[in-house]
Amino acid sequence: MRLTFEGPLFEWRGPSPFHFIAVPDDDCDAVAEAAAEVTYGWGVVPVRARIGSTDFTTSLFPKDGGYLVPIKDAVRRAEHLAIDDLVGVELQIGAA
Repeated sequence: MRLTFEGPLFEWRGPSPFHFIAVPDDDCDAVAEAAAEVTYGWGVVPVRARIGSTDFTTSLFPKDGGYLVPIKDAVRRAEHLAIDDLVGVELQIGAA
């Protein structure tokens, strides 16, 4: 399953900062349905992702009925992303 969407990059300030883009609510039901077949525990969903010209693998994190795409520092640097930037994301579910 493939998804394409845009969302703002945001930072979660925990013991170490992490950066995410939320999967839009309209796509979360489809992700949840696919997750049952591909999850490897804790509800995380493996994906291949593309932002700009950067391809990477990661896992969607479940959060409050939705999903978050973690954005690696290497991706942020390669694509010159900053907090609150509206970022286009392509995901292929279950292909990590």
